Amino acid sequence: MTAPRRLAAIVLASLALSLTLTTPSAPAPAPLTPDRLRQEAVGVLETTRAVSLHIRVRDRRHTVEASAGEAALGTGRPVPSGAHFRAASVTKSFVAATVLHLAAERRLSLHDTVEHWLPGLVQGHGNDGSRITVGHLLQHTSGLHDYDSTELTGKTAPDFERGRFDHIDPERLVAAALRHPPDFPPADPGDPEPRWSYSNTGYHLLGAIIEKATGHPWAEEVENRIVRRLGLRGTRVPGDDPYLPKPYAHTYHRFAGSGGYTDTTVRNMAWAGTAGALVSTSRDLDRFFTALLTGRLLPPRELAAMRTTVPSNEEHQQFTPGMRYGLGLMRQPLPCGGSRWGHHGDLEGTFVRTGFTADGRRSVVVTVNGRTTDDTQLLTTEKALQGLIDRLLCLR
Repeated sequence: MTAPRRLAAIVLASLALSLTLTTPSAPAPAPLTPDRLRQEAVGVLETTRAVSLHIRVRDRRHTVEASAGEAALGTGRPVPSGAHFRAASVTKSFVAATVLHLAAERRLSLHDTVEHWLPGLVQGHGNDGSRITVGHLLQHTSGLHDYDSTELTGKTAPDFERGRFDHIDPERLVAAALRHPPDFPPADPGDPEPRWSYSNTGYHLLGAIIEKATGHPWAEEVENRIVRRLGLRGTRVPGDDPYLPKPYAHTYHRFAGSGGYTDTTVRNMAWAGTAGALVSTSRDLDRFFTALLTGRLLPPRELAAMRTTVPSNEEHQQFTPGMRYGLGLMRQPLPCGGSRWGHHGDLEGTFVRTGFTADGRRSVVVTVNGRTTDDTQLLTTEKALQGLIDRLLCLR
């Protein structure tokens, strides 16, 4: 190297070193503290007017939890750590992952019809199981009418009290739904924007298809393929057992016409089946969705199918703006860019909300106990929960 070139190299190296030493680096994002998360919990609880709220946030390996309110009205006891709760419709993500696991094993296909697996079951009143596929059921594009469980369980507090321990077979709910004509025809293959309508009925049919394809009850397949595999110690299908495992927080619902809350914690949830019977914990839901989104549960092809979404309908857009639905997965845009994934759960007395970044690095699981039938308050609550998840996933 000539002398001028050596001099230029020395000058450039010195300049680089000088910039490294003198230019301040961007401050690392401050970790979320329990106090800060507790403030969030208190603020959202005040907005929702609920009884209790619990939040679990994970950023890579850093986990923070906080709660507000009381685990049981009038006791002052906080929501316990590791509380069990009814996951409600978050069950659908477990069921969808199980179906896709069977598809990967070629035990069934997403293109199989309901008629193929359950001959003669879906027919009459314009319903045609030969036109509805497993994929339609998973994505709520079948057009099958969604049953109203209150037609069997009642809409008032006295109705709930009379029937809380009753065993109701999911088949009764499917039969009730099939007495109605479909909401619309099943989506055509390749339709980029099919019509969509949430249907618990379809997920009950998926439970029956899982049993036909494997010879085992759907709960056993979920247990073996997901729960045991991931070590989800707080997750189970309760069957007719009406009690939650300890620890737990009580759930409360203000039924129409009631002046106060009804404690809905103890109840037989067998009727919910594959549409919403699962009991779980925040830690377990985090572990499940993280494993799912990072490819630890499903092969790439099946995971890609699960994450292929269509727009939800206007009713759901009102509560969850921008929501698109895959195969048992919800997707919503984040205000900081990208999307969050997960699934919601709703039941008399409780809300379950989840949010996960696409890479699984950050997660939020929120449970709220104490809800009402008032539409205005429900919308206020939903906006508060959506905003909370957005803030926590976008935290920098």
